[in-house]
Parts: sequence; C-alpha cells; structure tokens
Amino acid sequence: MPSSDAKIVDYTFAKRLTIINALVPAVLLGIDALTHRLGVNEVNFAIRTTGLVGLVLLVLSLAITPLRKLTGWNSLIAIRRNLGVIGFLYIAAHFIIFFLGELDGSVGATLSEIIERPYLWFGFGALVLMIPLALTSTDAMVRRVGGKRWKRLHRLAYPAVIAGVIHYILLVKSDIRQPAAFAIVLGGLLAYRVVSGIAKRAKPTQPTKRFWSGELRLAQITDETHDVRTFRFVNPAGGPLPFQHVAGQYLNLKLTIDGKRVNRSYTIASPPTRNDYCEISVKKAANGYGSKHLHETWKPGDVIPVSAPAGRFTFAGHEAQRVVLIAGGIGITPMMSVIRSLTDRGWGGDLYLVFSVRLVKDIVFRDELAELQAKNPKLHVRITISGDAETPWDGVRGNVTRELLEGFIPDLGAGPIMLCGPDRMMTAMRALLVGLGVPDAQIHQEAFISPAAVAEVAANPSGGEEPPLSDGQVAALTFQRSGTTTETSQLTILEAAEEAAVEIPFECRSGICGQCKVKLVSGNVRMETQDALSASERSRGLILACQARPTRDCVVDA
Repeated sequence: MPSSDAKIVDYTFAKRLTIINALVPAVLLGIDALTHRLGVNEVNFAIRTTGLVGLVLLVLSLAITPLRKLTGWNSLIAIRRNLGVIGFLYIAAHFIIFFLGELDGSVGATLSEIIERPYLWFGFGALVLMIPLALTSTDAMVRRVGGKRWKRLHRLAYPAVIAGVIHYILLVKSDIRQPAAFAIVLGGLLAYRVVSGIAKRAKPTQPTKRFWSGELRLAQITDETHDVRTFRFVNPAGGPLPFQHVAGQYLNLKLTIDGKRVNRSYTIASPPTRNDYCEISVKKAANGYGSKHLHETWKPGDVIPVSAPAGRFTFAGHEAQRVVLIAGGIGITPMMSVIRSLTDRGWGGDLYLVFSVRLVKDIVFRDELAELQAKNPKLHVRITISGDAETPWDGVRGNVTRELLEGFIPDLGAGPIMLCGPDRMMTAMRALLVGLGVPDAQIHQEAFISPAAVAEVAANPSGGEEPPLSDGQVAALTFQRSGTTTETSQLTILEAAEEAAVEIPFECRSGICGQCKVKLVSGNVRMETQDALSASERSRGLILACQARPTRDCVVDA
C-alpha cells in the first residue's frame, strides 16, 4: 500500500512548544497584573498587550503557507492552527478586558461604543469573523465539515486579520509606524496569495479522469529476474485501456485466495504513453500472500477484477525541468513508468536514477535501462550493489551514500526527488537528503505494504444484524449531510456517492489507506476488508466507504 511521507519532525513536540511559547506573554501579563506592575493605566496596558500579541500570532498563522512553500519546511504546517487559535484567544481576551475594565461589563455601553467608534467596527468585526474559525479548528471538525469546505471557511482568516490591522491603525491615530509595519507584512502575504493563485491557474495540469473499476485480461507474463515477473493486462474488448493514468500511479487488484477476498495495490510500471496495455512488475516474496498467488496461479487469458488509477506519487514532466529518482529493489517500478513515459515523449529535462539492489541478479530491467539510456541522453543511471561480493560487477558497490549522491547528481536541491523501496532504506535516504539541505517538501516517498488477508465482515453501528436484501431488492442510501438519497444494490458507498455527486475523500480504494472513513448512522453494510479501521473506530460506527456495500437501507454521515 502506498504510504505517506515519513515524518522527520516530531509534530506533537512542535505543537506543544508553539503553545508554550505563545502563552508566555499571557503568563507574564498575569504576573505583572498580580504584582501591580502594569503601569498607571493597568486596564489600558492589558488591552493593548493582548491585542498586539493576538495580531502577531494571527499574522504568523497566515505566513505559514508562504514560508512552507518558499523554504520547503513542510513541517511548519503542523503549528498553523495552534497559532491561529491562540491568536483568537488573545483577541477574545482583548475584547473581554475592554468590556469589563473600560465599560464595567455594560452591554448597552458596549453596543453604543461599537456603533459610535469606527475603529471598533473593524475590531469587533474581526472578532466575530474569527469565532467560526476557532470553533472548527479541531481535527474532528475538519473531518466533519469536509476538507474543501473547511478550507473555504478558513479563508475568512484574511478579512479578519485585515479588519484587525485597520482597527489598530484607526486606534493609534498619531504614531502609526507599528500598525503600518503590520499592514506592510499583511500586504506582502496577500500579494503572495494572489500571485501564487494566478501561477497555479496558469500552470498546465493533467486532466482529471474518473476512477475506473472493471475487468482486464492478462495477456502476457514475462520473467524479469529470478523472482520478478511482469504481468501485462489488456482491455478484454480490445482497443485502448478503459482508464488513463499518470506515471507513478498504481492499480488495485481484487484477488480471491483460498476462498477469501484480498485486495492488493501494485504500481503501474508501464507508461501512460502506451495506452493499449498496462503492466505491473511483482517480486515474489518468501511470505508474500498476494505475490505468491500471482506468480503461482496466474496464466495468460485470466480475467482479473481491477480498479485504477490511484496514487499521488507521480511525475508527468510539467512539475519541474529535472527529477531525481532513488529506488531500492522492486521500488524501481514507479520509476520505470516515469522514465519510459518521459523518454517516449521526448521530454527535455534531466532524469537521474539511483538504483540500489542487494545482488547483481536482482537488477530488474537492466537491459531496458541501457536501451533507454541509448535513446535518451538526458537519462543518467547509477546502479549500486549493496552485497554479493562474489559476483563480478564493474559498477558501484555499497549502499547509497552522501558521496555517491553528491558525485553523481549536481545540485541535489534543484528539483523534486522521488523515493521508493524498503521502509528502512527510504527512512535513511530521507534523513540523508534533508541533512544535505534538500527541502523536505521536495522529497516524495512511496512504499508498498501487504496487509493480511481478511474475510468479509459485517458492520452495524447499532450492534444488531438485520436480514440482508433478497435478490432483486435495492437499498436506499441516504447521505445525511448532503441531503441526498439514492438506491443501490451492487455499488459500494463510495461508488454510489460518486454517482450522486456527493464528495467523500479517497485514495487507494482498497480498504487500506483509510481516507474514505465515514460514520454509518443507521443500517447495515458488508465490507470485504477493514484493515484501515481500528477497534475503537469500528466501535464508533466508522466504515470504509470504498468497501462498504449496503445490505439494508442505510444512512451515512456524508
């Protein structure tokens, strides 16, 4: 299964450190208040201090995204919400002190002041705008609201901070150097937002293709090495494949092994430029439940249930003018799709491939890589053997090291770097690259982990089992938040949601990644696998939309 980028930064520690540091001014203010060291006008000092600190934190929260993009420090995103929420708390304290200290808690006097003084229009307006942002800043609320709607809602942070800066400028009146500095910084952030938005719209993008599920025919099996085979699929009806993919994506296989349904994900090793077929290259692992089945039982002519494409570990050529590919063992497969595709298209950028294997006989696609180099002078390949001292080898030996990378690849940080291979190798490589100054955001990582085989299971949040639908019956499926009801007898909840234009996030569609978790409010479903659900999540009625098929009328929270 494709896994997310490895974490180099301890995000929990970063969040806690941010919270502690952001609360230091509040603690110092409290100590000074208790010891009467706030000056002649203590209330006014407290109002100004909480307002200033709150505004600083809010501006910093807006600066996180451009800083992350410009520096490559992807880990900064972990503290953005913390800064925003604590900034809101300071602004709320700013208003409460004004309400209680200046106006003696009088609602009437407060409303009168807000109506009469323009600077309070902006200040109070900023506070009101921030309330829904603070209330929806937890992970649970992000999931409940939905990623896209949450992002749209939190764009209110910009008008809220703009209103806060205007409030500060109108309040100060005489010496406006400090509020002017806020205005300049905020103007720069807004300019960055506008320019990046224009650049994003102008950037060529790959056409979005709807996810496809169906059957492909196994046309050919090729032995690549002693333990790697390539399986070529074609459209059973002839002609091009019924889907289009981007180099680096994968497909999902629905296998039946020993009478049990098993899902497996494999990279599409063939390029999207050759759309009459697609290939996966699979290493037969000693304890590989799925790979052993493929190697030992599949034969040309078999018809295989497939769903494709999926995955974000991609490179199509428009993203940069250079790409570095670092592969370990069978992790070469997505790299081959990228190399084949870019070579077929005559892409003008440079490709650097570092390929590490343990034994000389483990070099997959050895002859083809030499042929591709002959065709493409911009393709640079370095293969290193980490073991196998007894077998003759004229190339590099040993693990991938700093010296190997710096001697082979000019200016490592000049473009994206893609990693695929065993977990330990990728963790070590990522740490090495970050240590060499490569921005973390430029390092993209893919891994494949085979889950255990599971049988079909039933999920029912109420705990009781109802009789399943009889033949010919259909289930009514209601998406509660969307207010949409549809009927289904064969589709998964995710497939039914797509048909009804209801948005449910997803990634692997194999029941492995967990992106499509939704709450089953009522009814019964049957799931082929639930690897991505913990016992706690199952007890709370969460299901995997990509796996769940209604067996009675259902209501889901989507």
